[in-house]
Amino acid sequence: MTSLHPAVGPAPAVTADRRPRTRRPIAPTAAAGFLALVVLAALCAPLLAPYAPDAIDLSSSLEGTGREHLLGTDASGQDLLSRVLYGARTSLIAPLLLLALAAALGVTLGTVAAWRGGWVDTLVSRITDVMYAFPGLLFVVLIIAVFGSGITTSVIALGLAFAPTIAKYTRSIALAERAKPYVDAYLVQGMGGARLCVRHLVPNLGRSLAGYLVVLFGEALMSLATLSYLGFGTQPPSSDWGLMVQEGQAAIVQGALLPAMVPGCAVAAVVVAFNVAGVRAADRLSAKG
Repeated sequence: MTSLHPAVGPAPAVTADRRPRTRRPIAPTAAAGFLALVVLAALCAPLLAPYAPDAIDLSSSLEGTGREHLLGTDASGQDLLSRVLYGARTSLIAPLLLLALAAALGVTLGTVAAWRGGWVDTLVSRITDVMYAFPGLLFVVLIIAVFGSGITTSVIALGLAFAPTIAKYTRSIALAERAKPYVDAYLVQGMGGARLCVRHLVPNLGRSLAGYLVVLFGEALMSLATLSYLGFGTQPPSSDWGLMVQEGQAAIVQGALLPAMVPGCAVAAVVVAFNVAGVRAADRLSAKG
């Protein structure tokens, strides 16, 4: 007899719903890749540079692009590609030192203000407000006028100028962190305020601070390049990008654009890349925090 019930075959495999993969934004990824290449080029400058950065050849003055000089030469016949590669070292290390100094001061002041409150918070807030009202470039120039020009003075002066910005940001996120239950729990256990801040509160601010500092790196690089361009920062015969723009400015009237344009484009490209990648990094680090 024929069965009245239809044959039941094997149950179809149940496939889990696959969530659509989120595509990474192209611009931040490209910016991060470009910055990685810049850092690699700076580290490998002695291997990549075709000439010494300070090699002078007056017979090759203001040459255009060619086989011997891929990016041309400046008024002294120095190879622009070699100078840009070596200049990347100063242009990347100096902002890093600047932000390290600014972060040490700013994070300390911001954390103390948020933790102590009262008159301490008021005093720190007023100091940062005064620094905000005072033009940053004028403040830096005054320090350089007293202690002399040079990369060391520029880094210290800009570090002091950047510190209030970091202090205000640190205070805002530290106030939110201080209100969390774990802080009261540690205080009840008898842990001192200084120890709690060093071992728990400040480390918990690390992700947000790291993202914020990445965003500030481009601004720090531009500020140092500006000081070098004005003659207050790195001094000749260094291959600092800002100084190269200043030295190449005189060649423009002779119709040679490369001595100023090459380092200027390097500064602009790195600053834009840090801004694009920095904003993305700040968003991701803040979200994880």
